[in-house]
Amino acid sequence: MYTPSYFKDEDLASLHRQIEGSRLATLVNFDGTEMQASHVPLLLDLTQGANGTLFGHLAKANPQWETLASGEALIIFQGPDAYISPSFYAAKAEHGKVVPTWNYLAVHAYGRAEVFTDPARLLQIVSELTQKHEATRSEPWAVSDAPADYIEKMLNGIVGFAIPIERLEGKRKLNQNRSAEDVAGVSKGLATSQDQTDQQIARLMSQGETRV
Repeated sequence: MYTPSYFKDEDLASLHRQIEGSRLATLVNFDGTEMQASHVPLLLDLTQGANGTLFGHLAKANPQWETLASGEALIIFQGPDAYISPSFYAAKAEHGKVVPTWNYLAVHAYGRAEVFTDPARLLQIVSELTQKHEATRSEPWAVSDAPADYIEKMLNGIVGFAIPIERLEGKRKLNQNRSAEDVAGVSKGLATSQDQTDQQIARLMSQGETRV
C-alpha cells in the first residue's frame, strides 16, 4: 500500500482497534494462476503471535480455500472514507491551486494461512463471530438456538482458516499534509454532510486524531 510518511500508522494498538472495528474484511491470495478474493468477517486473537492471529471461514464450495495456505495472503480492513471537495480548502480562495482528494483509513495485514475442517474449531469460530455481531441486539441469536444436527450439517459445508499476522500496514489519510486552515475547512465541510461516514471523518479531523 502506497503510504507517504505523514499518513502512516505504525501504532500496533491503533491497527488492532481498526481491525476489530471492521465488520467485513477482504481476503486476497494468488492461486498460482490468478488473484482470488473473498469478503469475510474475521476474529482477531491478540494472544496468538506478536501481531495477533486472524480467524475465519470460507464455504467449502469456494475454491479459494484450496490454495489459501500455498503462499502469503493479504487481508484488507477498510475504515471510514470521505470525498474531499476542493471547495473545502481555505487555499481555494487564496490561489485556487487545489484538486479533489479522498480521506480514508485502511489496514493491510499479511500472513500465511493454516486451513482446517475440525468441527470443534469451526464451531468455536462461528460461535464467536455470532456473539460479536449479535452483541448489540436486545435479543441476540446464538448458534445453540439452531438444532444441533442442522449446525453439524452447516459446519460440514465450510473450511476454517487461521492467519498469524506477519506484518501490518496502516494508513490514516486525514489531510495531514495540508495547512491547519485547510484541515479546519475540510472538517467543517464534512461535518455539514448528511452522510454519517463523512461526519465520522470530520470528527477525527477536528479532534486532531492520528489514532482511532
